[in-house]
Amino acid sequence: MKQVINGLQLFGKSLFAPILILPIIGLFIAFGNVFGNGNLAQYVPLLENPAIQNIGKFISSSAVSILQNLALVFAVGIPIGLAKKDKGYAALTGLVTFVIFINAMHQVLKLSERLVAPEAMQLSGQATVLNVQVLEMGVFAGILIGALVGVLHNKYCDTEFKGVMQIYSGHRFVAILAIPSAMILGALAAEFWPFVQNGITALANGIRSLGDVGFLIYGFLERILIPTGLHHLVYTPFLYTELGGTATVAGEVVYGARNIYFAEMADPSVAVLSSTVNWDARGLAKMFGLMGAALAMYVTADKKNKTMAKAILLPAAVTSFLLGVTEPLEFAFLFTAPILFFTHAVLAGTGMMLLNIFGVHAIGANGVIDFLLYNLPLGTTKSNWPMFILVGLIMFAVYFVVFRTLIVKMNLKTPGREEGAAEAPQAVPGELKLKPAPGTNASPLGETIVTALGGSENIENVDNCYTRLRLVLKDPNVVDEQLLKETGSKGVIKSGNNVQVVYGLNVKSVRDQVDQKLGGLNYENI
Repeated sequence: MKQVINGLQLFGKSLFAPILILPIIGLFIAFGNVFGNGNLAQYVPLLENPAIQNIGKFISSSAVSILQNLALVFAVGIPIGLAKKDKGYAALTGLVTFVIFINAMHQVLKLSERLVAPEAMQLSGQATVLNVQVLEMGVFAGILIGALVGVLHNKYCDTEFKGVMQIYSGHRFVAILAIPSAMILGALAAEFWPFVQNGITALANGIRSLGDVGFLIYGFLERILIPTGLHHLVYTPFLYTELGGTATVAGEVVYGARNIYFAEMADPSVAVLSSTVNWDARGLAKMFGLMGAALAMYVTADKKNKTMAKAILLPAAVTSFLLGVTEPLEFAFLFTAPILFFTHAVLAGTGMMLLNIFGVHAIGANGVIDFLLYNLPLGTTKSNWPMFILVGLIMFAVYFVVFRTLIVKMNLKTPGREEGAAEAPQAVPGELKLKPAPGTNASPLGETIVTALGGSENIENVDNCYTRLRLVLKDPNVVDEQLLKETGSKGVIKSGNNVQVVYGLNVKSVRDQVDQKLGGLNYENI
């Protein structure tokens, strides 16, 4: 079981590379929308200029084209996340292998005379990918190939041959194995994917048949799995596959909640965003719910410790509200009051359910900056964003009342209520007054973290995501959590040999200093 969890965590981590680039695409679509959709022209006459309108449409239409090639993004991005070394070669192999895969599938369909006319592709479950007609696998094709290449790369990239065969060593040998594997998978997909697709369709219909309750369950699972790092495996299929809905936008069939609203943003003929947008309404808890939780924790802090509680809660709450990065705030109560985190997950799902009940169709995936940039240019008809704020205020009040009640009634040790809590706030990265080891250029912070992790000989792999240092350790039991806390860590999560240390948005700086201590040998960022 431990190996399964470790494997799922590693796979979930690998999804970061493609997933983190897609919101940037969304920002460009939104930016183009500001100038190109015309809704703001009545308030800003300059935007009525045809040249400005065309520039906006040029930007949004160019960016939205990535939605038709998401499988390729995942096929290249997942090997980057999985590879322990030579990530660039892993990505290149992913690209080559994906092209081989879709062409192999095409050839099987062609030889068996199953290719349909272009006008019949949508009804027959076929589509064009990189100008190649294949079965419509969507992002699953990229995930399949990306995972295949990542596994092969890690297992065989160090293979060495001698003599005349030496040229086929290392990453070349990985390609030798990946290419025929892709051909076989392409042939198998041509035969068996329709059965898989029927299963996915049945699952999607089953979830949708739950109606509002489906959103509650989805929102609960997405939050409750945050500590394990497996929450990406919950929301990714809903955002990028037909589990999150199917729509025809500008003559193109689009799968997945996020893909649908990105496409609808760029299409001025769409009058109202689809209700599937609520599968990505995770920002409701980030912008409003957790603000109520933070206020509840502050008002219930001991009077003598309110300054300390404010120093911990305020920066974390602002980060969650503005950017949608929640770990710094969630980890302020996750370990000391787990019942609050369970409650938070239930309330997050409840909020998403309320959005669906009230017919809200605004874009609210992250923080308020994205919320305003996405929704204001769309107007209140296409995106009824004022209703999102109304539901958000309701959730703010609910979070505050529920959290305050639980904290007081159960005497939970939230920030400022711990026994022996100190007045001084926790140290933050960069403030340690330690001296580097003689003869090294390593930073005091990097040295301290490596020491707390059991030394460089205990560290097998280092990665990071938005807020967490993600490590594979030989012996997780030797980790000194108290020493990590002194470096600014907000929490440590262990699962088998996988260890996550939560630092917040400054994790990139922390990661760089750890790499410096390790001699720059512990791999690249995902």
